[in-house]
Amino acid sequence: MRLFLQSFKPMLLSEKKEPFDSKKYFYELKFDGMRALLFVSPHSFKILNRHEQDVTYKFPELKEIQKNVMSTVIFDGEIVCFDQEKTSFAFLQKRFSLKKTLSIQKALLHYPVSYICFDILYENKSLIDLPLSERKKILAKYPNTSYFAKSPVFSEGKKLFLQVKKMGLEGIVAKRKDSLYEINSRTSSWIKIKNIQREEFLIGGYKIEKQNVSLYLGERQEKKIYFVGKVSVSKEKFLKMNIKDLKKEKSPFWNFSSKEVLYVKPVIFCYVEFLEKSKTGKLRHPVFRGLVNFD
Repeated sequence: MRLFLQSFKPMLLSEKKEPFDSKKYFYELKFDGMRALLFVSPHSFKILNRHEQDVTYKFPELKEIQKNVMSTVIFDGEIVCFDQEKTSFAFLQKRFSLKKTLSIQKALLHYPVSYICFDILYENKSLIDLPLSERKKILAKYPNTSYFAKSPVFSEGKKLFLQVKKMGLEGIVAKRKDSLYEINSRTSSWIKIKNIQREEFLIGGYKIEKQNVSLYLGERQEKKIYFVGKVSVSKEKFLKMNIKDLKKEKSPFWNFSSKEVLYVKPVIFCYVEFLEKSKTGKLRHPVFRGLVNFD
């Protein structure tokens, strides 16, 4: 019961670049949402995010989960918001940004959330010293509903990752079947493999910050250059690019302009890795990987 009453941070993952196969692991989809612990009993319901913040009031529809819980439990999983068949982090951000009760109630119709559950840590007693395979068996008895779904488990990591790439999903997670649950820890027993995308983008401007330089990126569509976001580089790298010599007065971007940005002639391409593009075409988690050499 002490574990149930105290707040704590969930078990975090390590990371690898390439998928792998092993009979020692379960494989699951990596959902693009908000990590959350659910503390549930027939008489109480609380949601804590991974930073131990109480966010229960932001997601009132998840209280429906309480109807299928007959004991005191702690679930670990991800709060997600769907846009058709894919999770949308942008939709979830809209929900999370709301603070007033009336605004949250209105948003339930347009941006309803669900809870994807992948672990159970407590059921009238602590389960964290049981192997994951046993915890999964206990979790299996809780039914899927409109607001609660158990994360599907797969046996082949490489095959699952290929499907993830085809569908444009965020990635996969590999979890040792014998792993215990390590609260407040990052573990090598759970491994995330992200579906990193890589494309070429035009550099259309820059802004010198305190520690680095932000490059403003664009892509050409139907003879226009659309702004897709910005990516940071060190000042040392920036100086080697000779971008300043391409100074331009006006923004080359059809859909973006700011007085704080110094614009350049959009002739230099760079490689950028990112997780996905939003519906508005903006890059999520971009990382600069170098200039494109056409020689």
